[in-house]
Amino acid sequence: MSYAIYLKRSVEKELDHLPSDIYKKIIHKIISLKDNPRSRGVKKLTGKDGYRLRVRDYRILYTINDEDKRIEIYSVAHRKEVYR
Repeated sequence: MSYAIYLKRSVEKELDHLPSDIYKKIIHKIISLKDNPRSRGVKKLTGKDGYRLRVRDYRILYTINDEDKRIEIYSVAHRKEVYR
């Protein structure tokens, strides 16, 4: 069974400000999380609950709830700013 993906409202706003080529790549990566949220290239965050996925100079930060089969994406930003 695949996971349901939820975007925080702030993530929707962050996505609106991205260049179109990066936007397409990030959306593609987000959709690919449905079937395998811990795929190759995903790293567990240290000091925080959650995972990170790299897309060029941008990062997708999210949490996984295996019980509810739910992925919540709480940040998408440039690598310089995402961890602040």
